[in-house]
Amino acid sequence: MTKALIVIDVQNDFCPGGALAVSGGDEILPRVNTLMTEFDTVVLTQDWHPADHASFASQHEGGAPFTQIHMEYGLQTLWPDHCVQGSKGAEFHPDLAVDRAQLIIRKGFRRGVDSYSAFFENDHKTPTGLAGYLRDRGVEDLTFVGLATDFCVAWSALDAAKLGFRATVIEGACRAIDLDGSLQEAHSEMRSAGVKLEA
Repeated sequence: MTKALIVIDVQNDFCPGGALAVSGGDEILPRVNTLMTEFDTVVLTQDWHPADHASFASQHEGGAPFTQIHMEYGLQTLWPDHCVQGSKGAEFHPDLAVDRAQLIIRKGFRRGVDSYSAFFENDHKTPTGLAGYLRDRGVEDLTFVGLATDFCVAWSALDAAKLGFRATVIEGACRAIDLDGSLQEAHSEMRSAGVKLEA
């Protein structure tokens, strides 16, 4: 019971045909589903934005997707509208074995702050409650899979390491956006933080 699998944002909008599609995002599903049978504790995260979320380029006059702006908590990438609460795009991919999970953490539901990490919103202060849940269950060792490697997966793994968990990312069960070198940067940061990267 000391190990958990954290499955990050395997949602329709991050898969081919979605509003913020990650190339090959659906290709990871067979491996993710298999991994879910190998852990006693399985947690899913779900991006869950209000329609007027501040990270959406549509909410900023002249704002273009994939550009950056300054917000109270620092630099924020502007995204196409995605994973809007209650929408088809926000639903988990239909092939994901959702019933194997014991907990679903919804993130990004506060309009004014984005939330990549499974543990904290992008202000690095507001917790999701996941750390307490895992500690209460005696979990010390976390394995991360899902979408996207260089954003929500990496931020989650980095926060896990900062919080004292052992963190592993299985890259073969992830896919990346790779925005302006973001994948290489994420790799470097994860290695520096002691996150284990596996194929």
